[in-house]
Amino acid sequence: MPNYSSNPVLTIENFSIDYMAEQTVHAVKNVSFSLGRGEILGLAGESGCGKSTLAYGVTRLLKPPALVTSGHAEFHSREGYSVNLGELSGEDLRAFRWDKISIVFQGAMNSLNPVINIRKQLEDIFTTHRPEMGKKERRELCGDLLERVGVDRDRLKSFPHELSGGMRQRVMIAMAMALGPQIMIMDEPTTALDVVIQREILREITRLREELGFAVIFITHDLPLLLEISDRIAVMRDGEIVELGEAVELYTNPQHEYTKRLLSSFPSLTGDRGDFIRSGLLTDRDGVTGDARRSVGAEPDESGGTERSSTT
Repeated sequence: MPNYSSNPVLTIENFSIDYMAEQTVHAVKNVSFSLGRGEILGLAGESGCGKSTLAYGVTRLLKPPALVTSGHAEFHSREGYSVNLGELSGEDLRAFRWDKISIVFQGAMNSLNPVINIRKQLEDIFTTHRPEMGKKERRELCGDLLERVGVDRDRLKSFPHELSGGMRQRVMIAMAMALGPQIMIMDEPTTALDVVIQREILREITRLREELGFAVIFITHDLPLLLEISDRIAVMRDGEIVELGEAVELYTNPQHEYTKRLLSSFPSLTGDRGDFIRSGLLTDRDGVTGDARRSVGAEPDESGGTERSSTT
């Protein structure tokens, strides 16, 4: 396992966010971690634990009554400079977003404009951030982006309601990677998708990460899903990170009682409670095969791979 902390692309220290309502809600409490260059970091926890609030706080997308009360987030570019995200404002902040850090929001249907076709929505990214780019080049790039995520370029003429849920999510991923960001934050990108489409999306994310080298913060309440694709996993509860470690280690040797309860909460199709079936995405990458793979609840399929539980 690479030492991602030695080459971070994002460093977060003592980050806290409050909602200044009639009674102050401490949504994120003194969170610290680093995101390695090219790493997939899973952020897991139950609904309302502060996962999305943390992501939106780091990217400066929160609106009042949310308030960052302490800490800072620092972006370390591959070009050798660093940026304190809390110090960005106005045009500098607008230019930074999507170019250096992009987000795949939860619910693609709510994120895409229902009355504008896919081509215009993709082109809007380039007209905003790359105004010097010509129309022919923009349109060619838009088609290339769709094909890169497995959608035919003919779909550029389609409207969001004409696409399936999986295709809409692929369009959102294409939009997020349009400018070649170094960090992609994915907030529940597979929510409401069936398990077949969910697996396809996960494979696309893994393939694109390996191909393009961006880092990913993958947010979900689905811990077994994170075990398939993540290099490391951070477990959040009540606004705090209660455990952070390598995915295999967290699965086989969880330290915090809450992590143990999360792992044991998933029903099994073949074994003891919590012994859920997983695919070979993570195990193959880390060199765990054969008997070791089966020991974490994976069953080989006819092609020599493994099948993932429908519970995830």
